[in-house]
Amino acid sequence: MSEFRIHHDVNELLSLLHVRGGDGAEVYIDLLQKNRTPYVTTTVSAHSAKVKIAEYSKTPEDFLKKYEELKSKNVRNLDPLVYLLSKLTEDKETLQYLQQNAKERTEMSANASAATSSTFTIPQTSTKMSMQELEELRKKLGNVTASSNVPQSAEVTRKMLRDKHNKKNPTQPIPVFPNWVYDRPALIGDFITGTTPVGDQAPPIGTIPLTAQEQALVEDLLFVLIGVDGRDITAQPVLGRQSRSFIVDTSLDMSIKELVNRILPVASCYSTITRFTEERSSFEYGQVNHALTAAMRMLMKEYLILVTQLEHLHRQGLLSLQKLWFYIQPTMRTMEILASIATSVEKGDCMGGSTLSLLHDRTFNYTGDSQAQELCLYLTKAASVPYFEILEKWVYRGIIKDPYSEFMVEEHELQKEKIQEDYNDKYWDQRYTIIQHRIPSFLQKMADKILSTGKYLNVVRECGRDVTCPDAKEVLYTLKERAYVEQIEKAYNYASKVLLDFLMEEKELVSRLRSIKHYFLMDKGDFFVHFMDLTEEELKKPVDDIIPPRLEALLELALRMSTANTDPFKDDLKIDLMQHDVITQLLRVLAIETKQEKALINADPTEVSLSGLEAFSFDYIVKWPLSLIINRKALTRYQMLFRHIFYCKHVERLLCNVWISNKMAKQFSLHSAKWFSTAFALRQRMLNFVQNIQYYMMFEVMEPTWHIMENNLKSASNIDDVLCHHTSFLDNCLKDCMLTNPELLKIFSKLMSVCVMFTNCMQTFTLSMRLDGEMNRLSREAPSTQSERAEEAEKKKQASKFVAEHMEALQSDAGFEATIGKFDSNFSTMLLDLLDKLSIYSTNDCEHSMINIIYRLDFNGFYTERLEKMAIERSQKAAA
Repeated sequence: MSEFRIHHDVNELLSLLHVRGGDGAEVYIDLLQKNRTPYVTTTVSAHSAKVKIAEYSKTPEDFLKKYEELKSKNVRNLDPLVYLLSKLTEDKETLQYLQQNAKERTEMSANASAATSSTFTIPQTSTKMSMQELEELRKKLGNVTASSNVPQSAEVTRKMLRDKHNKKNPTQPIPVFPNWVYDRPALIGDFITGTTPVGDQAPPIGTIPLTAQEQALVEDLLFVLIGVDGRDITAQPVLGRQSRSFIVDTSLDMSIKELVNRILPVASCYSTITRFTEERSSFEYGQVNHALTAAMRMLMKEYLILVTQLEHLHRQGLLSLQKLWFYIQPTMRTMEILASIATSVEKGDCMGGSTLSLLHDRTFNYTGDSQAQELCLYLTKAASVPYFEILEKWVYRGIIKDPYSEFMVEEHELQKEKIQEDYNDKYWDQRYTIIQHRIPSFLQKMADKILSTGKYLNVVRECGRDVTCPDAKEVLYTLKERAYVEQIEKAYNYASKVLLDFLMEEKELVSRLRSIKHYFLMDKGDFFVHFMDLTEEELKKPVDDIIPPRLEALLELALRMSTANTDPFKDDLKIDLMQHDVITQLLRVLAIETKQEKALINADPTEVSLSGLEAFSFDYIVKWPLSLIINRKALTRYQMLFRHIFYCKHVERLLCNVWISNKMAKQFSLHSAKWFSTAFALRQRMLNFVQNIQYYMMFEVMEPTWHIMENNLKSASNIDDVLCHHTSFLDNCLKDCMLTNPELLKIFSKLMSVCVMFTNCMQTFTLSMRLDGEMNRLSREAPSTQSERAEEAEKKKQASKFVAEHMEALQSDAGFEATIGKFDSNFSTMLLDLLDKLSIYSTNDCEHSMINIIYRLDFNGFYTERLEKMAIERSQKAAA
């Protein structure tokens, strides 16, 4: 059972039981997954379980009747369900809970029905009902009873199936038989009931001699056996799917009557088979049922030949009732099996794969009865021919030609272009899907391989290449499953190899992934230094003021003037200015399919305009079929990783610029100030933090994970393995870079913000001090000419204005020393918080890679004492 099926079944069960609160579905899902067995355990014996439930049941007859009804409909997983119910009868606590739950739900439904108004009202008992009201009530009750008891007519069923198909395939309407096929009952070959015999009324058969009675009954039986009423044996009308019954003249001799009653079941079976073959041969019921009815008609021809031969004997006076019974006995078993199959197919409304499942199960159930098994094997082989023709086209060429919606794989109209547009596009998963009830039971184990085989070939075919499996052979049904299993496996291996070679060699998938790694994971250092130098001024602007063509031109220049120029796919790299900053984008992605998703989508956009640096990202042009692997979801993950590292690089450059500015500021008389040395130390701590975080992400997360993915891709046997390895690579990178944990992400974002604010503050102060020094120098030096004096005066005026503006801001919080102290305090508090959270996650969630950040940032034990103190306080709170 798949993980999705477990999720669905658990949630469905909790919903049916109206369970609210508690631990939620996830706890039960995890428990079930841990206790799953790798081998099949659904094949159980239901006999003892059935007996046990019947013993516990208050109405055992109803239970056994319902079980047989479901069994006749070939309901899947019936025996495992009965086995589960028998186990529940032994669990008193569970039984008590279910009884209480049923009682509560009954009360709730009763209250709900009392609250809603009925379609018609019944007057209170205190008032008398008029004849008109009584007649109206009788009509309404009669209509309800009639609608619930009378089965749908064949004509209505055919119309529903036809409308359903035509709605799904409007370009391929189902052919329709002309009305006269159904309007002329004499063409069917079954009994025509409701007609009165024409002619003189014959005397009762019991009044004539015994020998004459026997001859008359033989003639009647020969008519009845081919669907025509006799003189003394007449067929009863059939309601729904009932078996045909007959009325025999009551005056008939008892010994003859007993023999007649032994032969009449054959006539009843003939009637059932005839009605089935007539109805199910319509196009609306599909090709499998059509092939089954054709095979049954071939068998019925042999039966009719036998009846014709018996009639010939009767005309010669050589056929007695005993001889008729002797000759008809070998056919009885065949007719019973055919009628039983026809009834089961009708009751289960079987079509396509479900019909084949029923026939396959019947074939295996008759193991030990060689004649019956051979008969069912013949029917299964005949019925499976159209199904296997669809299967062959799918596994050998990747084409679905299923005009009557019978095949296990269903095609959905999805556009492959959306893979590059929609983050949640599920083209690969939803373009072709498995329909469970259409899978024949003998192909259940191979269903996933059948789906994948056609999908692989379909991708290559959509690229304009005609592919046909070289090992293509006709697939035939056999009791030895290995025969067609081997054919499917050969087709699967060929399809896997063709698509994998096509992507890896012709489309150069690995080279494409390396190209993406160069840019999105900052593999090319010289390119990024050059690019950031070129675009620094442009990216400082608000995003609305940035001209994208200018950025594109600068990107082109950086690509041509760096080692990236050797990349053959560099022209597919594009600029993308995002609507949200990286933190908002990550939180929106993490909230997908959660309760917070709607709140984030409907949230008011922030009034603060993004800068180019915050909105900047790369994008990459990927064409079909590489877009199956590098789809929008994968590119979005690459973008999040890039934006995260790119912003860290930007903060590192800002801190390095502060370091350069500090070096220049040492020429002034500021180095003696204590607060200036504090700022130097804080800048160094920030730089150490940012550089270590970058080193961790690039060399301890991305590079090792990339090499693991590259090695896995070399051993991949199909495209699903490639998808799995690539997705696993991106997921591991996002997780280990702290991008999937909102709590860590917010702390890291605040740390980056503190670093940026600190660099702005330091740059402003350094610039103001530089201008102040420049003013002092100018005041000491006397300008020689009039123009120089005017120029120096203008410089002094501008410098004084700048210093006045910014020094006021710096001294607003008790001076620059207090400002630096606040930055230091905030940075230290947040860094400790980050290290503490990383310590918790690395211990509790087994995220061992994250602990490397602690080792890097706390390499000399500077934070160890405070982290231990925080851990002790946390444990004391938990104990309290």
